[in-house]
Amino acid sequence: MKEIIFLFCVLCFSCSNGQETVSSEHNQRNIQLPTMSLEDAGFNRDSIENIINLINETRHKDFRGFVVIKENHIVIEEYFNTFWRNTIHDVRSAGKSVTAMLLGIAIKEGLIENIDQNVYSLFSELKNPSINKEYQKIKLKHLLDMSSGLDADSDYPSSIGHAGNWIARDDWKEYALNVPLKSNPGEAFVYADINPLLIGLAIEEASGMSLKDYAQEKLFDPLGIQQVYWYTNAANQTGAAGNLYISALDFAKLGMLITNEGRWGEQQIIESDYINLILNSRNPAIVDVWPWVDSYGMFWYKKAGNFNGKKRSYIYGSGIGGNHLIVLPEEKLVIAIISSAYGQPYQHGRSYAVMEKIFTAME
Repeated sequence: MKEIIFLFCVLCFSCSNGQETVSSEHNQRNIQLPTMSLEDAGFNRDSIENIINLINETRHKDFRGFVVIKENHIVIEEYFNTFWRNTIHDVRSAGKSVTAMLLGIAIKEGLIENIDQNVYSLFSELKNPSINKEYQKIKLKHLLDMSSGLDADSDYPSSIGHAGNWIARDDWKEYALNVPLKSNPGEAFVYADINPLLIGLAIEEASGMSLKDYAQEKLFDPLGIQQVYWYTNAANQTGAAGNLYISALDFAKLGMLITNEGRWGEQQIIESDYINLILNSRNPAIVDVWPWVDSYGMFWYKKAGNFNGKKRSYIYGSGIGGNHLIVLPEEKLVIAIISSAYGQPYQHGRSYAVMEKIFTAME
């Protein structure tokens, strides 16, 4: 499913009796991360309070929270509609962006060579005798920018590789490794869940662990992220295309790893060269399908725009329901937006409007 089809919808706030939330400065009790005042972070206090009031007044009670971190300091942490810091949320396809980060860890550990490695070479012929030999044409970078050429399209359930054909199976691997090519890899942008699934399966084969357990040991534990759920099937294969449940604050921590060039404290979790790939790998072919995005690559969207008279470039992971992890690397700024407006016409438009208001509140 296209994750950003309503990205530029107008924010529709309508008045009703809103629920009070604890102000950001009284809600910052994370012992791992220091805090920073709005003024020191360069935000206009009145503008931020206006955003919070608008969210409280909207009649739709499915906006859950947003967190803003600048220079590794919590600046804003707000929750709405009975949700709070310890609540984990299904960020849906934003989980794809996390899968890309895990691939970076696997490359750092030598489990996988690089993003130019072909998919066929990632799977043992002995364990997977029926693997489609045409997968020798598909490189990891094709999966990462949604140009694999596989007969899979999230918008067309009739496509062979559509998630509806494999998601209910106890074992996904055999099916995923036998989807035929429909076009040459690298030719066109086609959004499909099978692309991150194949990367997840490759990491699982190389590590001997489910992607969920690999993520916990190599990524979540070092960042102090303990309360996570990631759907894993009966064959111990994790849904690398999405369905990752994580708290808003922990979601933001993942963005911090990008702004810190792959480091967390003294530990280099992902190599800085790979972080540069996440930031700069761009497949402009997405514009042919979704003209409101500048480019796509490494399972992250790329966009630039003028806000309050200043051009800002950012990348973001996006999940249906209005879930966004937004990273402005030059400003060391991370915004995590959590929303459960799954399938609603305002889902992405509302979250994007909140993001835009946060940008314009920066002085």
